[in-house]
Amino acid sequence: MDFKTFLENFDAIAEAPGGIQKLRSLILDLAVQGKLVHQNPEDEPAQKLLSKIATVRKELVQKGVRGLPTTTSSTEDDLDELPCGWQWVKVGNLTQKLGAGSTPKGGKQVYVSSGIKFIRSQNVWNDGLWLEDIAYISSEIHQKMNNTVVQPGDVLLNITGASIGRSALVPLDFDEANVSQHVAIVRPILQEMNQWIHLYLISPLTFKNIMDVQVGISREGLSMTRLKDFFIPLPPLAEQKRIVAKVDELMQMCDRLQQSQETRDNLRQKLRSSAIDSLMKTETDEELKQSWTIVRDNWQTLSQKPEDVGNLRRSVLQLAVRGKLVSQYTEDGDAKHEVEKIFRQTKELEKLGKLSKQKLPAPLPDELPYEIPENWRWVRFIKVASIESNLVKPDSFEDYPHIAPNYIERDTGRLLPYQTIAQDKVTSPKHRFYPGQIIYSKIRPNLNKLVLIDFEGLCSADMYPISTTLYARYLLIFMLSKSFVDQVTLEDNRLAMPKVNQEQLSQVLVAVPPLAEQKRIVAKVDELMQICDQLEEGLHQSQQQAEVLAASAISHLTF
Repeated sequence: MDFKTFLENFDAIAEAPGGIQKLRSLILDLAVQGKLVHQNPEDEPAQKLLSKIATVRKELVQKGVRGLPTTTSSTEDDLDELPCGWQWVKVGNLTQKLGAGSTPKGGKQVYVSSGIKFIRSQNVWNDGLWLEDIAYISSEIHQKMNNTVVQPGDVLLNITGASIGRSALVPLDFDEANVSQHVAIVRPILQEMNQWIHLYLISPLTFKNIMDVQVGISREGLSMTRLKDFFIPLPPLAEQKRIVAKVDELMQMCDRLQQSQETRDNLRQKLRSSAIDSLMKTETDEELKQSWTIVRDNWQTLSQKPEDVGNLRRSVLQLAVRGKLVSQYTEDGDAKHEVEKIFRQTKELEKLGKLSKQKLPAPLPDELPYEIPENWRWVRFIKVASIESNLVKPDSFEDYPHIAPNYIERDTGRLLPYQTIAQDKVTSPKHRFYPGQIIYSKIRPNLNKLVLIDFEGLCSADMYPISTTLYARYLLIFMLSKSFVDQVTLEDNRLAMPKVNQEQLSQVLVAVPPLAEQKRIVAKVDELMQICDQLEEGLHQSQQQAEVLAASAISHLTF
């Protein structure tokens, strides 16, 4: 490996999505393969180090030390070739103690406010012991658990749960502690090897081995029997020290890059917020055009993540439903007259049985959600829309489309690929819907999933088919906006699967512009959402290019 080339590609790898973590893994991977520093032929080979370890091991036995790990015999044929002077050896042959801790009888009930530290898996991290939430046990319990006592220089390894594989070095100035059954103590025969063993334990090589041999039904445990037979690549002691020093140096570079990225991301976030805030405060068409141009032309500088475009989409919707996205014209008339006309039409449709009969809407409150243009009107949802509950058994509709919340994209009103009733093996009653209706999910966390439908089908019983006498695409925009979502969640205090019931939905306040303006708003939203799509796609492409560049750099480094 050309180390100069590695350093030249360091920043390129770091800038890819998840690049810093990839760098850290790569550093550890190269370290345990012997590709991070040069081999020195003058170093005492690992074979002599093993002889020294064997001698010390015999001395420990003669002193009456019990419980020294024993390993099984197995071949090294399938192991990778190591650099000159290195040796494959089993973990058990390098350690004088290899064992899991235990939890005192009574568990948390016997913890005390001060005493002997009791190390649990949440205290063990690759960069050291985190003792902020350390538990304590009494001296009496500590003495009863003498087989789980931690010594300075030990290596600790999490062996269960989501944190399996995390490992920490115990500082040389550490006092005393015990470990829980979720943590193993790895105590080298030669303490000066503890940093190399720790580096090996946190490497991708070891994590793969752990994942391959976990025990238990849920595959969330590493037994000591398995761990002691793990093969570890052993370099000469002098090279171990050089590798550890180089890893520390490169990890510090990663830390600096990560800090720089976080600072840059925080600045980007502030600039994005400022740009969007300026967009929201525009008062005229010219101001809107200027603010939008600034956002559009600088978005790839303001953001590196496609998901950040979601904030821009939400801002467009808010501008739309506040009357700030297009101009108001006197010739459009007043929405008041259209609302009254809609109300009369609704009553006629109810008489004809084409719409479900609705309750009279409650009077408007004194305090309305926000100020709207003079020719707009606030109305209750029930006055411009009807919830069309129409449960049917699925047996007679097997070839019909089946729309469930998971077939609708969050926040956008886009329909994703869906299946038929038969393909989804639907057996319970579903709502029948018709072209021109809005299908709305009434279950949290899917309150921002809705779509305007242009075909007939069945939808989940946890969705409402909604007919409207407004321009349906405008109502869709309003229901996607924060103004609507805030209202439907305001009174929703239920903890278990909260729903928006029909009464809540019927009382939501809707900002209604004249029909001509509704159509202009929809056209402008479509135009701006297409630009958002382009910005999002551009960010996706930038990420993919960064990933390709990083992958190319890595492939050249790990030949």
